[in-house]
Amino acid sequence: MNEKKALNFRYLDLVVALFVAVLITSNIASSAKIIDLNLSIFGLDLAFDGGTLLFPLAYVIGALLTEVYGFAVARRAIWTGFIALALTGGLFFVLRLLPGEELWESYAGSAAYEAILGGMSSGGIILASLSAYLVGKFFDTAIHSRLKVLMEGRMLWVRAVGSSMVAQLLDSLIFISIASLTGVFPWELFVTLVFTNYLFKILFEFLMTPLTYLSAWFLKRAEGLDVYDRGVKYNPFKF
Repeated sequence: MNEKKALNFRYLDLVVALFVAVLITSNIASSAKIIDLNLSIFGLDLAFDGGTLLFPLAYVIGALLTEVYGFAVARRAIWTGFIALALTGGLFFVLRLLPGEELWESYAGSAAYEAILGGMSSGGIILASLSAYLVGKFFDTAIHSRLKVLMEGRMLWVRAVGSSMVAQLLDSLIFISIASLTGVFPWELFVTLVFTNYLFKILFEFLMTPLTYLSAWFLKRAEGLDVYDRGVKYNPFKF
């Protein structure tokens, strides 16, 4: 698709902005809290990091970008999100190094900052998220794009959910592994976090399917666009 034409789209900038906001917010939430609803499946506690509540929405938005605007636009959004997330991690790292004001230290302090935002400020969550994000999102986008061509645009739910099932598994494994290696999460919770993250993300994708259909229909009509990536080379290293 011609990049100059992309500037004329009514909703593309809003969709990309929402995509980036979800990425940043969910990563801060991942560092801030691990949630336990006191539920279990097959003997595994359903504990999960806070970002799991919102991060699956990034895959829904990514599916819309690929479905409506095509792989090239989705790739650009992925790299935009990557840059924004890296800048966020850099900011929290600098904040960690700067000395705290005396009054702030008395009621909050560096210890609280380390405990809640340590993953963001030390780079653990950012490294885990950036690595998992790039692998997961490019697999998700490429699979979705290819399936749309093979299925001739039919059955959106198959490619939206099917591509996410592969990509979310990679995402969860990479994210939890690196976060555990860097000390953000304890290894004792590795299996629980991977299982719960993956389960919740896939369930979220299923539940969001009607909204995905409605949003795709709306955007295609509003933008006058429905891209099929025939002959596209799935090279992730372009902006």
